[in-house]
Parts: sequence; C-alpha cells; structure tokens
Amino acid sequence: MRTYTPKPGDVEKNWYVIDATDVVLGRLATHVATLLRGKHKPSFAPHVDNGDFVIVVNAAKVALTGSKLNDKIAYSHSGYPGGLKATSYAQLLERFPERAVEKAIRGMLPKTTLGREQLKKLKVYAGPEHPHAAQQPQAFEITQVAQ
Repeated sequence: MRTYTPKPGDVEKNWYVIDATDVVLGRLATHVATLLRGKHKPSFAPHVDNGDFVIVVNAAKVALTGSKLNDKIAYSHSGYPGGLKATSYAQLLERFPERAVEKAIRGMLPKTTLGREQLKKLKVYAGPEHPHAAQQPQAFEITQVAQ
C-alpha cells in the first residue's frame, strides 16, 4: 500500500469566518493557525499548503488574560541600528488591533516560505464587517471562550 500524498491541485480550500469577541488571544491564534495549516483535514501533509482561508472579525474585542494587556510588549525593528520599538498590547490593540492578532498567529505558523504562503490566507478586520461575502464563508465557532 502506498502512502497518499496530496498535490497542491487536489486540495479544496474553504473559507471560515471567526468572531473574536471576548476570545482569549492565544486560543484564537491556535485555532486559526490550525485552520491555516490544514491540520484539521485528514489529508494533512506538512509540506503541502492544504489549509483554508480564515477571516477574523472584531479583532479589537479580543481578550488577554491576567495583566498581559499592560505588561506584554510587542517589539518591531526598522532594520537600522537602534531601530527597536516597544509597544504595550494595550496601545497596540487601541491603534492597530489587526496587527496584534496577526502577530499572535504568525508566531504559530512555520517560519518558512510555506508559512508565509499560509499567512497570506489570513484576513483580519477590527470591526464586524468584511468584504469577503462573495466567497460564502462558513462560521467557525470557538467553543471555549471564557478565561
């Protein structure tokens, strides 16, 4: 019996929409990373991009447990010497809530060209509206939202 290996053309990609209201950021990121990688499918292979498209709405209403809202720091670097910038998650969620969610999900994907391709299938919006209604996304429910 030969082992089945999925080809990129054989993969069927679905669209999911996730409401991030009052969902803990880490739990949201693990569910989204699983959908983006395709680990929920029986045809998962680590070398093939067989994940689905994911739309995250209400990113501004995501929750952080404990005192992480003020204590957790998001770093970014300009690429120049002395170009390190530090921002607390309270400021990051206030100014750019999409970046906070994308940063958490990016950390859970592979740091390869395949991981960068999978990250392109992620769409994050701060509010409840998204322009992807034509793709007919299915609602994906995260069961454990309480902290």
